[in-house]
Amino acid sequence: AAGGLATALGALRPGQLPAAGAEPRVASGSASAAVVGVAVASLGAATTRRRKQRERKSKVRVLATKAIDSELEPPPALNLSEDDPSAFTLGILGDLHLDPRDTEHSFEGREHMKKALEGSVRPFVVSLGDLGESKDCNETKQLFSGTTECFKMAREFLDGFGVKFDVVGGNHDLEGIDEFGTDEQNLEAYLHHLGKESPQFAHVVAEKVLIVGLGSTAFRTAKYTSHEVSIDKKQLEWFENVIREHPDEEGWQVFCFSHAPIIGSALRVLQECHVVNGCCWLNHCDAVDSKRFINAVRNNPCIKGWFSGHFHLSHDYQDSITFPGGNNRGSCVFAQTGCMTSRSSRDGRRHSRLLRGNSEGFEICTVDHSKGGKVRLDATITYSDQCEVDPDSDLMDDAPRACSTMVYAHKHEDFDHDKWFQAYVPQEDDGCCIVNPDGTLNDTDDIDFTNPDQVCWWHMKDGAVLGVHNGMIIEYDATTLAPLGMVVSRDELMDRRVAVIDDQWGGSALVLYNDGDNDVTVVQPNEDGSYWRKVVRNKMHRMREMRRMSAAKKWMKGIRNIDEDPKVLSSYGPYTTTAGQVMGLSTRAINPKA
Repeated sequence: AAGGLATALGALRPGQLPAAGAEPRVASGSASAAVVGVAVASLGAATTRRRKQRERKSKVRVLATKAIDSELEPPPALNLSEDDPSAFTLGILGDLHLDPRDTEHSFEGREHMKKALEGSVRPFVVSLGDLGESKDCNETKQLFSGTTECFKMAREFLDGFGVKFDVVGGNHDLEGIDEFGTDEQNLEAYLHHLGKESPQFAHVVAEKVLIVGLGSTAFRTAKYTSHEVSIDKKQLEWFENVIREHPDEEGWQVFCFSHAPIIGSALRVLQECHVVNGCCWLNHCDAVDSKRFINAVRNNPCIKGWFSGHFHLSHDYQDSITFPGGNNRGSCVFAQTGCMTSRSSRDGRRHSRLLRGNSEGFEICTVDHSKGGKVRLDATITYSDQCEVDPDSDLMDDAPRACSTMVYAHKHEDFDHDKWFQAYVPQEDDGCCIVNPDGTLNDTDDIDFTNPDQVCWWHMKDGAVLGVHNGMIIEYDATTLAPLGMVVSRDELMDRRVAVIDDQWGGSALVLYNDGDNDVTVVQPNEDGSYWRKVVRNKMHRMREMRRMSAAKKWMKGIRNIDEDPKVLSSYGPYTTTAGQVMGLSTRAINPKA
């Protein structure tokens, strides 16, 4: 019974899903796990009819999204039955950040989800990673996340759901830097204790329904911030192959899961946290590989949904779910997943996701842990033989391209707030879209780049898209217009004029200057051609540096026999300069917190 699903459905050929064909984890003695293959044995004529219906629908290929918030009646609830082999139910858990000192909300949230899954059709649980709290939770002077004890606690917690489950790794799950010397050793322990064969997974949870997960594999080896969620090239190639082997034309529905969202998803993000720190999107700092996920979505209408966590935001925002359309998001619905515990939630709300569906469509729900586990219907997505395109929509140009998907976004009173700042995406009608910028951009008093409400953007000759938003200059991805990172900070932009000038070599240069003096600052692009500042360094190195500073402080107090803390400076490298030789450079120490 524990291995009933994939075997009974017989949809995955041996070797078709390399390194991820292992059965999902099942709690010992799980009664619900035995239910998985029951409906599959009696397929009969009804199954054949449903399969033909799905295949017929997939041939109607018009991307016709209706994000309905008008007077129209909501669609009827999906009828999910054990007799329908395509029916499924998924419980989706955001950042758990389990802390052995504080478990009340975690266990309460588990009971809420168990109740929501009780009696459901083919239940399955997916954890989106960040299993443990990134603090010293057990007085070892080490971070708890990424340790053996953390993995054991997470396994016991997930076993407690009593249904099959699987996990994708987050940015904190390889953080056991004192217990494990390498990412590979840490990953091996993570896989062992969670019962996984690989960081990724693929499971058929119902007939023609595939769930695919991608897990982070780098922490110590991260080139920049360790909190970038990194999907390695081998895993990414595996993902692209799996998607190709489950085409929409054959009636497949694919739902994807990752800790961080993908670039182009247009989900609400935190500009002053994940965007400026370069850890917002999957493979954020890789200009090439970061786009491969959205390209897969655009080219494969079988991908119906993509769920992510990472931001610690609840579902009480209109853009916690984004629908097909916009800047070409294929046929996919993207959904943010919140946290069970108030300790981990940025806005105090405690949410998990519930996904339920069949061959006719799916429903995305919120399990509200602050309201006793109440299940709230957020969106209904149905597949249709009919293709309806709103003539006022920006999707008309894409109309001949992909399959019809009808979306109904349910309104809720919980949306009546705007507590968290939404990251800006440039629009053609912003009113300050500067075409062919030449000279000073803010040369009049009515264009104040230090005003947080001022929005302005332009293209550089090298193809980079830059814009002013929230008092900073931000770089945007040229293909999705998703924010990439900060180019000029608020303090640097204060009282400055911004100009784009000819660099006299066929390109353009971004410069800053003041009205009161003759100094000018050239905002140099990075060596890879990007502009946004990759200033957040690998966490492992930063932690070790802070430990050395702490040791130096303690040592100096000892040899001087003093009570007051001495001033501790650090000397760093490498040094960024236009000099061609080392002699003449200063290695003077600085205050790293200044």
